Amino acid sequence: MGNRKNREDILARVNFPLYAVQMLSNRHVIVGGGGGSSKTGVANGFEIFEISHNGRIFLAEEVTRHETGPSVVMNFSTFKNGKHTFIVAGQENHCQLYSVDSVIIKEDVVNAGSENGLELRERKPKSKLKTDNNKNSKKLKFVIKPSDSVQSDFSGEEPLLRVIRIHPSGQLLATGGTDCQVRLWKFPKLEPTKVLQGHTKEIDDMDFSSLNNHLITIAKDGLAIVWDCVKAKEITKLKWQQPEGSKYLFKRCRFGKIEDTDSCAVYTLSNPTGLAKKQKSFLQKWIPESGELINVCTFDESLSALAVRDDGRFVAVGSMFSGSVSIHASFSLQKVLNVPGAHSMFVTGLEFLPVNSDLTTVTSNAEAAVLSISVDNHLCIHTLNYRKTIPVWFAIVILVAAIFLTFILCSYLGI
Repeated sequence: MGNRKNREDILARVNFPLYAVQMLSNRHVIVGGGGGSSKTGVANGFEIFEISHNGRIFLAEEVTRHETGPSVVMNFSTFKNGKHTFIVAGQENHCQLYSVDSVIIKEDVVNAGSENGLELRERKPKSKLKTDNNKNSKKLKFVIKPSDSVQSDFSGEEPLLRVIRIHPSGQLLATGGTDCQVRLWKFPKLEPTKVLQGHTKEIDDMDFSSLNNHLITIAKDGLAIVWDCVKAKEITKLKWQQPEGSKYLFKRCRFGKIEDTDSCAVYTLSNPTGLAKKQKSFLQKWIPESGELINVCTFDESLSALAVRDDGRFVAVGSMFSGSVSIHASFSLQKVLNVPGAHSMFVTGLEFLPVNSDLTTVTSNAEAAVLSISVDNHLCIHTLNYRKTIPVWFAIVILVAAIFLTFILCSYLGI
C-alpha cells in the first residue's frame, strides 16, 4: 500500500466548485458544478476534458465548456447509445436533459508551455496564420444542447433534486430529492412511470445494477432499500448490527460486478452521526438479493464519495475532512492505495477510467486509475501501479532447479 501526495495528480483546475464527475466516453470525462444562483461571480456548468497518457503521466485537455446560467449542476448522469449521447442533470428542483453532439474541427494552435504536467494551448491570431509555421490539428469537440426539462421534486419548502441515475439499458431514469420520493421515468422522453415509496426523509443516493433490474436507494432516514425497478417492489432492506450506543447513516451506494460471475455486489459507505461521530466509518459489501453483509473496511473519518470500476475489481473511497482518496481490492476490501490529502477539501466525486470496452481506452502503465473531484475546483487522477510479481522466466528457472535437485536427491538416496 502506497502513501503519496503528488502535484502531478492534478489534471485540471476549473473556476467553479465541482460536484459531479462521469466518463462521457472511454477517453473523455465530464465534470459539473458551480457557485449557485447568488451573484458571486462563480460560474455554473459543465466542462469536458480529454484524458491521455504521455508514457509517464496522465494529461487532460479541455475540449468543451457549457455554462448553465444561474443553475448549479449538483448531480448528473450520462448515457451513450451509438451516435446519441445524453446528459441529464439535477438543477434545483428540475431534471434537465441535454443532447450531446460530437464534431471534429480544425484548430491552428501553438504550444504555450506546460504547467504541472498539463499541456497548455492557445489559438494563433488570424494575422499570424500565414507567416508563422503553426501546427494544424483536428480536435474532437462536443456541443451540449438543452432539451426537455421537467420538475422532479415537489417538496413544499425548498424542493431540490439530489440524485439522478440512468439505467444501463438507457430506457429508464430514476430521480430522488427532498420530497422523499423515488421517481421512475421513461428515458429519454422524461415521462413519469412509477413512484417508489419507502423512505420518510430526503434521498441521498441511488444506483442501478448493470446486470439486472435492481435499484438501491439510501436516504437520511437511515434506510437502504433494494428494489425491483420493473415491478416497483421492494426486494430487501440492508440491515447491520451497529456498535452499541451509536447511530449510523448510509452516505453512498454503488453496485459492482463480481469478477468472473454473472452477479453483482452492493457497496455502501456508512458514517456515524450525533454522539457517535468519534467512532469509525465503514465501507461495506453486501449481497443485494438477501441483504447479507459479507465484508467491512473501517476508516477513522467520515466518508463522502464512492466508485466501483466497471469490471468490479476495484473500489475507490473519498473522505470528508482530509480530502483523501483510497483504492481497495473489491474481493477483500483490502486497501491497495492511499492518497492522503488528495484534495484540500472534501471529495465530492470519484470515477474510474474504464477497462471493459471494445473501443479505444487510455493506455497507461497503471493497474487502475481513478478520477476525483472536490469543491477545491480540482480534477485529479490517482494511479495504482502494477504490483510486483515474480517474472515468468525466474519462476521457470526455480521450477527446473527444484526438479533437478529432487532428481539428484533421489539418486543419492537410491530411490
